[in-house]
Amino acid sequence: MSVPDNFKADLLEVIPNLRAFALSLTKAGDKADDLVQETLLKAWNKHHLFQPGTNLKAWTFTIMRNEFYSQMRKRGREVQDSDGVLASQLAGHPEQQGHMDLQDFKAALEDLPEDQREALVLIGANGFSYEEAAEIVGVAVGTIKSRVSRARSRLVDVLGIEEEGEYGPDAISNHVVGAISLNTNR
Repeated sequence: MSVPDNFKADLLEVIPNLRAFALSLTKAGDKADDLVQETLLKAWNKHHLFQPGTNLKAWTFTIMRNEFYSQMRKRGREVQDSDGVLASQLAGHPEQQGHMDLQDFKAALEDLPEDQREALVLIGANGFSYEEAAEIVGVAVGTIKSRVSRARSRLVDVLGIEEEGEYGPDAISNHVVGAISLNTNR
C-alpha cells in the first residue's frame, strides 16, 4: 500500500510542532528526538488509518502522547542498573550439577521400598510431623520414624554421600558465587 504524496508532505510540515511538543514532554533534546522519530514511524506505518480532511497535527500529537506514556509506564517497570551492580548480584549456582543431582535423587527415591518412600515423602516433602504421618499411614509413630531413618540411610548409601555438604553445589561453585556476592556488597 503506497503512501499518498500529500500525506508525506503534510507529515513533514508537522515535524517542528512534534519536536516542540516532544521537548515539552521529555525535557531533553535527545529524548525528544527519539520520541519524534518513534511518532513519525508509527504515523507512517499507520497512514492508512488517517482520515484525509481531518487534522493531521492532532492525529500525530495523539500518537506522540500515547507513545510517551507507554514509554513512561515501561520505564516504571524497569530498574536502572547502568553500572551493573544489581546484575552482578544475580549470580547463582550453575544448574547442570543440580539437575543431575535431582535426577539421581529421583531414581534413588524410586528404588526405595514403598513403605520407606511413603514415610520419607510424608515427612520430608510434605512437612507432616511424625505423629501426623503415622496417623495418615495407620501405623505407630515409632514405625514411621524407623521407616524414615532406613530410607535416609539407604539414600545416603545409594547416592554415595559421605559428608553433609557433598550433595548440591560443589565447593568451586560455592566459592565463585560467594566471591561475587562479597565483591558486590562492598
